[in-house]
Parts: sequence; structure tokens; C-alpha cells
Amino acid sequence: MSMPAIRICGVTKRYGVLQALGGVDLEIGQGEFFGLLGPNGAGKTTLISSLAGIVRPDGGTLEVMGHDVVGDYRNARRNLGVVPQELVFDPFFSVRELLRIQSGYFGIRNNDDWIDEILASLDLAGKAEANMRALSGGMKRRVLVAQALVHRPPVIVLDEPTAGVDVELRQGLWQFIRKLNRDGHTIVLTTHYLEEAETLCGRIAMLKGGRIVALDTTGNLLRRFATHSLQVRLQRPAAGIALGGTATGEGGWIEFAFDSYGDVEPLLVHLREAGAGLIEMQLGAPDLERVFVEVMHRA
Repeated sequence: MSMPAIRICGVTKRYGVLQALGGVDLEIGQGEFFGLLGPNGAGKTTLISSLAGIVRPDGGTLEVMGHDVVGDYRNARRNLGVVPQELVFDPFFSVRELLRIQSGYFGIRNNDDWIDEILASLDLAGKAEANMRALSGGMKRRVLVAQALVHRPPVIVLDEPTAGVDVELRQGLWQFIRKLNRDGHTIVLTTHYLEEAETLCGRIAMLKGGRIVALDTTGNLLRRFATHSLQVRLQRPAAGIALGGTATGEGGWIEFAFDSYGDVEPLLVHLREAGAGLIEMQLGAPDLERVFVEVMHRA
């Protein structure tokens, strides 16, 4: 069995009375595309900061490619690339200069060929000599991705990488990240765009209150927690609510949750017998957003 890309054992962290991490245990295999999800304040950024050596945990251990983040920081950090959530950049340099400086932090010189490849892959080649201050928010975020990759780390952590990025740039970014994953890089993603996590991630961990409350493959989470939905537009919405439906907005739309398609026929019979007056209907498949809400509610 190969060594995990990331191993986290019993990690705790408190800020005064606030428990940011309450004993997190997690292993992420090499080559995985892994999702780390949770509401604001769940502990995701604290966990990532601990992994990057920015935050010192109160207890537990963290390893990147077998290197202890505290005891062997230099090698752990060399194997890790982190794209932060905040747009942090130096306003006095061009994009290329910034990437050369970032390379120097890892003792790497004369790697312009790799820098050019990264810039081309992230559609930044035309901005290589532009000052960081002149870039849009979406382009600045791409530069953060480039900085995380400049030392060729095998493990890449993306903390809300598409926040504020338009659709076209987002699609191009994900094409590049998918290619990195196919080439063997381990990707850890945090995002509030749950459809991205559902599409990209093979496994997902959900955090709440500094603890992991769900951990499984994306497919298993969808099967275990999510229900299907039947949305109907009724002439008498009150009749649908009386049968256990939930109003979803204007226009008389009512939503019913069900576990199997065999439940739909008797539900429609009950609506007809109640005189609800069916105008329109549509079926919704399970999705990660429903799973997330259900898991957070149970937790």
C-alpha cells in the first residue's frame, strides 16, 4: 500500500474558547481529487493553514507525502502547493517576476520554460509582463494558482479557487486542474460551488464545528443521504402542502421528497383526489447540495 499524500491524525486547534478543530483524522491517497466541504467557520481554512505550516495545531500530527509538517517542515512544504482563498499579491512586480521570486523561495532558478508552460495553460501568457495591479480579479486568482504550481508540488490544495471568477475562466481553470490530476497530482478542493465538487471530486469530507461529519465517495454520499424530488405546480397549492409538500416560491410550485420512483404514482393519485389541480410537474435527481444540507442538519 502506497504512502498517503496527506495524513492527518487527531489534529486539534483552539482560539480561546473557540474550538476550530476538534480532533480531525483524515487520509488522502496519492492521485485523488478530494473535496473538503463545510459551512463558514467549519474549520476548513484552519486545517489547510495547519497543513501548510502557517498555523501550529495544539495537538495531533499532519504529514505531506510522509513528511511531518512540524518536524520536517521544509520537505513537507516543498511537496505542497496552496492556492489561498484571499487575493494576496505583491503589487510591485509583473506576473513573470512574481513567479520567478516564488521559484526562488524553493531554491529553483532558471525555470522559465516551466513558467511559460504554466502561463500558457492558465491563459496568462499575454499577461506575463503585466503588473499585478493591472489584472482583473479572475486573472489575479489564476496567478495564485501559477504560484502554487511553480515548484512542481505533487499535492495541490485549492481553497475556493473559483470565487469571483467568470464562467469562461472557471472552465479553463478546471480543464488545467483536471489535467494535473490525470498526470498524478493529488488535488484537495474546498468550494462553496457544490456542483463543482460533485463533478470533480472522487471522495468528499464534510466538516462542521471542526469535526468531520461525513466522509465517503461522492457517489455513496449521493445514494446515502440525498432524496429525489418531485416539483409540481398546482392550482391549489394549499392542498399540496396539506399532503406534506413544501412551497418553493411563487407560481404555486410545491416540492415533495421521495426515495424511489415508485413513490411518485401514489403521490399523484393523492394530489388528484385532493383536488389540487396539477398544472405542471418536473423530477429532480439527487445532488450534492441536498446531501450537504441533510448532513449539516443531522450533524
